[in-house]
Amino acid sequence: MPEDLFTNIEVAPHEVKQALDRGEKVLFVDVREPWEHQLCRIEGSQLIPLGQIAANLPTFENAESVVVFCHSGRRSLDAAVWLRSQGVSSARSMAGGIDRWSREIDPKVPRY
Repeated sequence: MPEDLFTNIEVAPHEVKQALDRGEKVLFVDVREPWEHQLCRIEGSQLIPLGQIAANLPTFENAESVVVFCHSGRRSLDAAVWLRSQGVSSARSMAGGIDRWSREIDPKVPRY
């Protein structure tokens, strides 16, 4: 069953943007550190640093759809796998993180 944790776990930034534009109920979570969030952020996202994901599990459990992101996609992938292991089957990681979002979706989001 562990392979189920990885099935369709990544989502491209353009897919996230389309879902948000359609008004879908997506819990869009930035798992970076507060200092990174101060540098740049994606409008409509909520900051819950990776180290605080477990303490905020009820927030994720009640969401219809969950997309997490970080700087490049590595931490968010860890977060999505952990959330799925806790029963949050809708958890997905935005591939390439905020860096890819800046390149492909919104160049006004500063890169670092």
